[in-house]
Amino acid sequence: MPRYDYLLFDADHTLFDFDQAEERALRRTLLDCGYPDSAETVELYHLVNRFLWHRFDLGELPREVLVVERFAILDRVLGGQHDPEALNRRYLEHLAEGSDLLPGAEDLCRALAPHCILAIVTNGLAAAQRGRFARSPLSSLIPWLFISEEVGYQKPEAEFFRCVLSEMGISDPSRAVVIGDNLFSDIQGGINAGLDTIWYHPQGDDPTSGILPTHTVSSYQALLEYLLTP
Repeated sequence: MPRYDYLLFDADHTLFDFDQAEERALRRTLLDCGYPDSAETVELYHLVNRFLWHRFDLGELPREVLVVERFAILDRVLGGQHDPEALNRRYLEHLAEGSDLLPGAEDLCRALAPHCILAIVTNGLAAAQRGRFARSPLSSLIPWLFISEEVGYQKPEAEFFRCVLSEMGISDPSRAVVIGDNLFSDIQGGINAGLDTIWYHPQGDDPTSGILPTHTVSSYQALLEYLLTP
């Protein structure tokens, strides 16, 4: 008997290689618009994007403002006159093509699927996440995909996870666990909803934020062994 019946996986940096998909999509968008896809330009975008997503996680910035503002700032700095909404649409089209998985993620899910019900819980943008998920081999292994934009709440809000539990028909929250790489959105979110949490943290160091997961693993193998050990 597995330790949990329901596994609520974060998507990016937990199962999906978002960095690779993001890099490819961004460079294609820059070239489409006549901007250099130099390391400096890419790093500028990352700085702006990380700052805005942090404000989103804190509830300070609406998603619809974030996705446009990141390209508005980038365009202003680069001296362009592009429509930031059009830039964002083009970027999301490219990003939706990026179904790259982290090494070992497919094997992990194939090993778990016969024993547990798997779901993905993500704050990512629906326009990109649904395309990436559909193109990946995980679409045949994971029957549930919950995107905060569609749910109406975002991680780490407890309401997001409560909606997930309700939709999946989970009557006993102790049989479900949240698995993710982000201490704030994934682990604190699970804690807020009264769920057990597993911090997937390949770097292996201890959390310094005061957010304490139920369990921490640094590899898929360790995760697999923990989940399938009663």
